Order: sequence, then C-alpha cells, then structure tokens
Amino acid sequence: MKVLVINCGSSSLKYQLIDSESEKVLAKGICERIKLDGVLTHQIPGKDKIKIEAPMPDHSAAVKIVLDTLIDKDMGAITSLEEINAVGHRVVHGGEKFSSAALVDENVIKEIEACNDLAPLHNPANLIGIRACQNLMPNVPQVTVFDTAFHQTMPKHAYIYGIPYEYYEKYKIRRYGFHGTSHSFVSKRTAEIIGKKLEDSKIIVCHLGGGASICAVEGGKSIDTTMGLTPLEGITMGTRSGNIDPAIIEFIANKENKSIVEILEILNKKSGVYGISGKSSDFRDINDGIDQGDERCKIAMDVFCYQAAKFIAGYVAAMNGVDAIAFTAGVGENDHLVRTLTCERLKFLGIEIDEEANKARGEEIRISTDNSKVPVYIVPTNEELAIARETVALVK
Repeated sequence: MKVLVINCGSSSLKYQLIDSESEKVLAKGICERIKLDGVLTHQIPGKDKIKIEAPMPDHSAAVKIVLDTLIDKDMGAITSLEEINAVGHRVVHGGEKFSSAALVDENVIKEIEACNDLAPLHNPANLIGIRACQNLMPNVPQVTVFDTAFHQTMPKHAYIYGIPYEYYEKYKIRRYGFHGTSHSFVSKRTAEIIGKKLEDSKIIVCHLGGGASICAVEGGKSIDTTMGLTPLEGITMGTRSGNIDPAIIEFIANKENKSIVEILEILNKKSGVYGISGKSSDFRDINDGIDQGDERCKIAMDVFCYQAAKFIAGYVAAMNGVDAIAFTAGVGENDHLVRTLTCERLKFLGIEIDEEANKARGEEIRISTDNSKVPVYIVPTNEELAIARETVALVK
C-alpha cells in the first residue's frame, strides 16, 4: 500500500510518499512560502533535490503541485494518482473528541473545525489540505492523525488547570499536549531497545526542536506532558517563552502599550532561546555564540537545559521511577551539548553519559555508560512513518 502523508503548516506543506510494506520513502518534500511566491523542494531518495518555483496562493494549490510532481515522468515516483491507496493527514488539535486516528467524513471535519480556536494557525491549514486531497482524489480514503490524541490518556490531575472549573466545563480549557505522534513512536521504539514490554515500561521522551516538549510515558500511555492548551506552554523553546508568570502579560501590555494579541505574538515568535540570546532560535547559532564567548547565548542554553532537566526529574517522580530517557527531534538528536548539560543535572539518578557516544548525531544509539543506572538514548523520530502506520491500520 502506498500512503501519502500530508503535514500542512500555516505557510508550508510537508509530504512523504511511503510504501507501507517496506516502509521505504518513495518521495518527500516541502512547499514553502505558501500565500507568497511559493517554492517546492522535492526529492526522490538517492537523487538530487529539485527546487520548483510556482505560484501557491493557498494550500489547495500547493497540494495540486505536489500531486503533479509525484506523477511527473521525470521527477515523479509513481505513474498515476491511482497508485496512492490512502492519505494520512497530520492534524494539530483534536480536542477531547479524538483519542486515536479517524477516517475523514463530514462529522470529523466539523469536530476539527470546532477546535480551530485552540490552534488557529494550524487546524484551518490542516483542513484545507484535507479538502484539497478530497477534491483531487475523491475515491482515496483520508485519515486524520492528531498531535493531541496520544495525550488523551492523561489523568485529570495532570491536565486540569488551577482556574475556575467552569472554564473547563464551558470551554474545555485544559492541558492537551502536542507532538503526540512523535512521543508515541519514540516511546515504543525505546521500549523495544531496552527489551521491556511496552505495558511494563516507564519512559521519558524529550522531543527537543524549535518546538519542544517532554512526555512521561507509563505503560505505553502518556500520563503527563509539558505543552498545554496550546504549544506555548512548557519548556522554553526556539521562539516560544514556555512557562511564565501569567501576570507578565498584563505588565508588559501596560508598560509597552500593547494588546494581548501583540503580547502573544511576542511570546510565540520573539521569545524563548531567540529572545534570551538576541541572536537566533537555531541551536547551531547558539553553540557558535557560546564558542565565541557570547554570554547571552550561554544563558539561553543554560535556561533550556535547566528546564529540561527539571521536567525530566519531575516526571521520574510522576511515574515513581524511569526505565529509560530518550532524546529525539532536531535538537535532541543532534546537539550533544544540550544532552550533556541536561544530563549533568540528573546525576542523582545515577546517570553517566559516555562522552564519545554522545558525539553521535541523528542515529539510534545509547549515549550513557554501561554503569549508568538509567540508560539514555538518542532515538530518531519519524512522525511521517508513524502517521503512515496509523493510516494503514485504520484503512485496512
């Protein structure tokens, strides 16, 4: 079965065409600058990347360009759209309605629309991608896989906020969590690596990238995670503030004469590692800055790793133990300094890092010593493959 995985962002569209039997990627790419000039970067594994500049006034146009490229006789991976057996869509927010993937129908679309105000940048774009694929491939089953679904197993004491309960009852204001597809994929793989039955395992997954979240996975189920009602909560991230005193919003608004909308823009796009360093949200730039003696880059790195360690330690308490810790995503898989500084604060758990192994980038490897009481791993995530697997399971 060939599955097309679609991931629509606010101004981008990532895709992979996957053969579900071999789990090989047949083609992949990304459309960027949607609503502007439009650029498609397309690649067949083993071949050079191809860049195509084309007008992309909306996500529907981007989907059309992707499909045309996939069946192009020179650039494509298939000869006809009829070879695509199913489409799996990443949807950011499913609210409380979805605890697993869903086959798309009008009721599912209405439920996704009902969550638009919880993810205004992503859910509408996700829906446009779904509609576009329905129009262009009307007989191909469409499946939605939700970022929030994996975290629907959290107990109430983990997701209820300390605000009047009526706001949960009226508006469903609660912690939802995100990166669920990644946390699920990596926790399952980590349990396999350490030879534990998933239902008997206690694993902490650190999904550290431009967006970052940490998750406590007990018995294969999410019992707590750092992101909340939106992806703004939790650990300090690339450009997001993470946890702050809520009163800061009013304080800055009054001092700077800014609206709540403007403050949230600052907290989402001008804060975090970028805001602290004043240099970049890219950890490669932060590392370069540290090497050059940039004090603010060092502070940004220290804040990030300190908070990561605090959440990890808290989740050890939440699960009353831990069998393994896994680092994943762009920063988690590739930045040895982040892993080193985070794990240095976890020595009380008996963690020892193997400095040589920790130099690894993007490969599945144990980075703790044999003497370490808690094994620590790099486990590359593969959200697209996870979406493809869920899509195949549901369609079959």
